[in-house]
Amino acid sequence: MAGTVWTAVPTGGSPLVANPYLQVLRTPHALPMVLAAFVGRLPLSMVGLGCVLLIADETGSYGLGGAVAAVGAVTTALAGPVLGRLADGHGQRKVLLPVLAVFVVAGASFLAAVKQDWPLWTVFASAGLAGACIPPVSSMIRVRWTHLLRGSHRLPTALAMESVVDEFVFIVGPVLVTFLSTTGHATSGVVTAFTLAAIGSLLFAAQGRTEPPPAAHEHRNGPSAIRTPGLRVLFVVGAAVGAILGTLEIALVAFADEENAKALSGVLIASLAVGSMASGIGWGAVHWRLPLRHRLAAVLVLLTVCSVPLLLVQDVWVMVPFVIIAGVAVSPSLISSFTLAELLVPRSAVTEAFTWIGTALGLGVAVGASVAGKIVDVAGANMAFLVATIAAAVAAIVVGAFQRLLLVPAEHASTPELVR
Repeated sequence: MAGTVWTAVPTGGSPLVANPYLQVLRTPHALPMVLAAFVGRLPLSMVGLGCVLLIADETGSYGLGGAVAAVGAVTTALAGPVLGRLADGHGQRKVLLPVLAVFVVAGASFLAAVKQDWPLWTVFASAGLAGACIPPVSSMIRVRWTHLLRGSHRLPTALAMESVVDEFVFIVGPVLVTFLSTTGHATSGVVTAFTLAAIGSLLFAAQGRTEPPPAAHEHRNGPSAIRTPGLRVLFVVGAAVGAILGTLEIALVAFADEENAKALSGVLIASLAVGSMASGIGWGAVHWRLPLRHRLAAVLVLLTVCSVPLLLVQDVWVMVPFVIIAGVAVSPSLISSFTLAELLVPRSAVTEAFTWIGTALGLGVAVGASVAGKIVDVAGANMAFLVATIAAAVAAIVVGAFQRLLLVPAEHASTPELVR
C-alpha cells in the first residue's frame, strides 16, 4: 500500500502478536468492557431507523419519520457535551444510570404517543427526550481506552477498533430492526432497541475496573474543548459524516421501497457498514507514514467521489456494491477525527472533545435525515443521495483549507508520524 509500512515488531522489540487488535483486547479487563459496550451501542443504529419504519408504517410519510428521527438526533447531539462534562466530573457510572432510566421512560412514552394517536407534539417531545438520554456508551468507552492506554502505541489501534465496532453495530442493528419492524409488529424494532440499551448500559456501568476516575476540579476550571481551533475543524468533519449517514439511512430505505424491496433496506444500510468496517480494520492495523491530517483530507476526497454513483443506480442489487465502496471512506474519517481530537486538546478535556465530535455527528444525522426525507417525498430517493455528496465535499474543502490547525503538538503525540 502506497505511503505505508507494515509494522513487524512493536515498541520494545518483542515479536508481534498475531495482530495489533489482539494486543489491545489483552489489556486487563478490556474484553468484558468491549462486549458490554457492543450491546449498549446497538440502539444507536436501531432507534432512528426503527422510528422511521414505525412512523412510515403508521402515516405513510418518510418526511415525518425523518423529521422525528432528526429531533432525536439533535437532542442527542446537544446533550452529548453536557453528559461528557458530567461524566468527567462525577464518574461515568453516576451519570449513565440516571440517564438510562430517563431514556427508558421517554422511549415508552414515544411508543404510546405513536400507537395511540397522541398529539403530534408529544411524539416529537418524547423522541427528543429519548434522544437526549440515549446512553453515551460509544463516547465513554473511547475515554476508557484513552485512560487505559494513554501514551501507548496501542491507543490508536484501540480507537480504530472502536470505530470498527461502531461499523459492525451498523451492520447488525439495521438488519435486525428492519427484520423485526417489517416481518413482525411494527413496534418490535424500537422495543428491542430500548431493551438492548438497558441491558448493555447496565453491564457497561458494572465494569468499574476500567472506569477512569473523576477529574472534577481540573475539568471544571479548564476551558471548553471546543475553544481548540483544530477541534472546530473536526466538528465540521463530524457534522459532514453525520449528514452522510443520516442521508443514507433515509435514502436507502426509500430506495428499497421504491424498488418494491423494502425488506432489503437493512441489507443496503448494512452494506455501507461492511465497507466501512473492512477499511477500518485495515486502517487500524497499518503503521502510516503519511501525517494524520493529510490522511483525513484524502479520505474525505475519496468519500466525495465514491458517493456520486449512488445518484445513478436504479437496481437494489446493483446498489449494494456501490454502497460498500462508498462506505470504505467512512470509518477512516471517523478514526482520524477521534485520534486527532485526543491529540489536539488538553488531557482534561478529552471526554468533552469526543462528545463534541459526537454532537457534530448527531447534528449532521439530523440535518441529513430531515433534508433527505423531504427530497425523497418530492424528487425520489436517488436525488436525496446528493446531500451526502455535498456534505463530503464541504468537509474535504474545510480540512484541506485548515491543515495548519490540525498540526499535532509534539508533546501530545504518541508517535512521531502524527506530528509532521
